[in-house]
Amino acid sequence: MKTVRIAGVPEHFNLPWHLCIDNGEFEEVGIDLQWTDVPEGTGKMCQMLRDNETDIAVILTEGIVKDIVGGNPSSIVQTYVESPLIWGIHVAAESQYQTLSDLENTKVAISRYGSGSHLMAYVNAQNQHWNTETLQFEVVNTIDGAVEALTHGKADYFMWERFMTQPLVDKGVFRRVADCPTPWPCFVIAVRNEFLESNRQTIALLLEIINNTTIEFKEIPSIDRTLATKYNQKLEDIQTWLSLTKWAQKPLEEKVLNKIQNQLFDLKIIEKKGTFAEIVKAV
Repeated sequence: MKTVRIAGVPEHFNLPWHLCIDNGEFEEVGIDLQWTDVPEGTGKMCQMLRDNETDIAVILTEGIVKDIVGGNPSSIVQTYVESPLIWGIHVAAESQYQTLSDLENTKVAISRYGSGSHLMAYVNAQNQHWNTETLQFEVVNTIDGAVEALTHGKADYFMWERFMTQPLVDKGVFRRVADCPTPWPCFVIAVRNEFLESNRQTIALLLEIINNTTIEFKEIPSIDRTLATKYNQKLEDIQTWLSLTKWAQKPLEEKVLNKIQNQLFDLKIIEKKGTFAEIVKAV
């Protein structure tokens, strides 16, 4: 049995992995897949890859591209979710801010530097023609940290996947003022280069299993109810999310990588661009 460590956010996108693990599909081919939930998100997973605390990460595309260009010895082996991530832009329910334009020159809560919540704050600011060089940040680590920061005025707004934050909006903890979709596929599968080089066949098997599941995921009987129960969501919200979400079973395309790097470079988030061969590896 080959032990493989994998990390991902505890969100609905990753239920296919848990179904495969629970069904023993990886074990059947000799893989002991050990999953770690990482509520802190992409910045934390980048660090885990660098520190050899995980072999694989299911991770936000822009975050891992930035980190690989910055020296993370890992590679993207496949796109995992092809559709954009819809980032909700949230304020505290009692906040004086009513519209997106009110948030210019205010402080944004982020899980950590290099995370999706950090990078997408730049993308949103650019979309709104704000000065991206004057953005202010408050590191909050998790959604719970964001609730505390916004409620007590340490930060003014917080960007996070809109369906995972919907329960907080429903409860009147957050108020959503706008959405900001990523202009690229949202999740990829990244592997430490050292692990990939010596375990290509294992990675290929693993990808085959997860891809067979994601192809048929939406057709699983009552999958909407399973997701709603497991992730504390209203059934109609999950049904909307399912209709908007498209899993992928193919490598990241060079033109998509170029688009991501060009935007990160324009925003001065990366100082140089990597080559396709440095960032994406075929299995």
